[in-house]
Amino acid sequence: MRRSYTLYLFAALGSFLIIYIALPLAVIFTKQASDWKMLVKALHDPLVIEALRNSLFTATATALIALLSGVPLGYVLARKEFRGKSIVQAVVDVPIVIPHSVVGIMLLVTFSNAILDSYTGIIAAMLFVSAPFTINAARDGFLAVDEKLEHVARTLGASQMKTFFTVSLPMALSSILSGAIMTWARAISEVGAILIVAYYPKTAQVLVMEYFNNYGLRASRPISVILITMSLTIFIMLRWLVGRKANE
Repeated sequence: MRRSYTLYLFAALGSFLIIYIALPLAVIFTKQASDWKMLVKALHDPLVIEALRNSLFTATATALIALLSGVPLGYVLARKEFRGKSIVQAVVDVPIVIPHSVVGIMLLVTFSNAILDSYTGIIAAMLFVSAPFTINAARDGFLAVDEKLEHVARTLGASQMKTFFTVSLPMALSSILSGAIMTWARAISEVGAILIVAYYPKTAQVLVMEYFNNYGLRASRPISVILITMSLTIFIMLRWLVGRKANE
């Protein structure tokens, strides 16, 4: 048989993106390692610690809210055909294409002082840009569940709600959790909308911008490294747990 070089070609082409992503990560960690005193200083800065805590809290709250509302919506989109469904799906996907500074302006115009400079405002901004990941992942997860299994459960006397929690949800759980992880990751990386809606209380991603604008690259780099390390660690752990759950 002739050896196929297609996969080798594709791997070579794809490696460009791997290198493109990995290189800046390697460079920033390497440069910060040679300037470890600034990193230690940042780790002892109460403002940095509080900002990191705010980022973790708001991103986690955002992911939980997205799960609470996004999973039921995903189920409806997967199981029900109705007039205007394509419009609903388009609305779900709209936040992905709107510039995030515009998102901040939209939210501020809509909710005004109710979200200005508050945790509510930060979560509102995060939720707007990240909710589509949970909704779409839940929809795809439920679409992968054979409806015949739900019908069997119903014929055996289970209510629709019980069928959802005992049949549909467990089988779609891996997809839903993957969407929740992406929602959390997208929320903790949001900057543009938060800058407009809620500059205070300060989050780590906003603090990085502030330090860069006021003190330069050297001052903002340690916070960036801390935020990258924290986010990657949590992200990898969650991915590992989801992968383990899927293989059980």
